[in-house]
Amino acid sequence: MLTLYHSPISRSTRVLTLIEELGITDEVTIKAVSIRRFDGSGTRDPANPHPDGKVPLLDHDGTLISETPAIFLYLTALFPDSGLAPKPGDPRRGDYLTWLFYYSAVVEPVLICASAGVDHPMFTATWRGPAELAARLHAALAKGPWLLGDHYSAADLLMHSPFAWFPEATPDDPLIRDWVARCQARPATAVAKARDQALLAA
Repeated sequence: MLTLYHSPISRSTRVLTLIEELGITDEVTIKAVSIRRFDGSGTRDPANPHPDGKVPLLDHDGTLISETPAIFLYLTALFPDSGLAPKPGDPRRGDYLTWLFYYSAVVEPVLICASAGVDHPMFTATWRGPAELAARLHAALAKGPWLLGDHYSAADLLMHSPFAWFPEATPDDPLIRDWVARCQARPATAVAKARDQALLAA
């Protein structure tokens, strides 16, 4: 049994969207929980087993998986015929894994520091900066409409997500802006947003 601990309109909405893309909505129970938000609103939910009280958290028969890239990797491996991730042995597999780990290791720190107006030589030496992030995205998208070429993958879903949430952070690059728009135009995105609104209304 798969259970997603989810808070509407949060980072876990990306996992909700992935579930739609995978076509496994009937196989995943969504458990809505409250979280403490960055603006100070909300509270930690005692029903949420995440060690930090955050979301997303995936429970698969008692095995807990936290951190969005880990959940993306877990679910796309659990449902390998979805087409959302190259299978082992596919030459694109390396790029796919790289994008997932690059997201958590570089993208979020870079964008959060930029948004907070925090800068330090150690940060740019370790993580690089927004310009390097934009250049890396541009180089990949110059080869095809998606990060892995001709096929949309879970890497696109994850990597475009911060620009969907914070459009002002989107690089002023037509290739990147058009890619974000293509990702946002996918039917699964609209379905996940509607599910979030329904959860909020409830």
